[in-house]
Amino acid sequence: MPPRVGCYAKLEDGLCIEPVMAKPATPLHWPEYLIEAVAIGTFMVSAAVFAVVLYHPSSPFSGAISNELVRRAFMGLAMGSTAVAIIYSPWGRRSGAHMNPAVTLTFFRLGKVAPPDFVGYITAQFTGAIVGIAAAALALGGLVSDPSVNYVTTVPGPPGDVVAFVAEALISFVLMLTVLTVSNHPRAAPFTGVSAGLLVWTYITVEAPLSGMSMNPARTFGSALLARDFPGL
Repeated sequence: MPPRVGCYAKLEDGLCIEPVMAKPATPLHWPEYLIEAVAIGTFMVSAAVFAVVLYHPSSPFSGAISNELVRRAFMGLAMGSTAVAIIYSPWGRRSGAHMNPAVTLTFFRLGKVAPPDFVGYITAQFTGAIVGIAAAALALGGLVSDPSVNYVTTVPGPPGDVVAFVAEALISFVLMLTVLTVSNHPRAAPFTGVSAGLLVWTYITVEAPLSGMSMNPARTFGSALLARDFPGL
């Protein structure tokens, strides 16, 4: 349907002499906003479940893995696989599976996301992260609130806040550079999600001791809110 014609000039003989095409309103994409909320919510539930499996004292896997690097590698594999599964799912393909305000902000600055969608996506991401970790806590009870899991909060490591900030900035830069580079090459574009998943795996394995490995304000805020623990946020 063509946009409505608005007559904003004077009339002569009942005719509009200077018709102005009214600008169509930017549509809101409610299904995509819902998908973003569900996607990050699913990611949060997965993070909580695997953290309980790998870190809670009552888990047989926790006692079986004594090497922290190996434990983080398993956690990274679990979360990287979760990210890849969400990205390549039908819903993920529909919304773009940003799941991260930083990703949405990047595409907004590049002119690929309209202002209403920018607001809708980010609102959905924060909401989904909070609801996701809350749902995991409700389903798993005290397992998620136990200090060994602590709502899978991401906190600065022993080197301190400055090191954590620099580390987060660096890994976020590399992630976005990789996503933008791979997605803009026709042959490599189908592997954008795999590339992101591999980076998540690597970062959790190697970088997590420095910053907790977040890269995602919504993911960090959701956990911190439920834990009522905001160090370095």
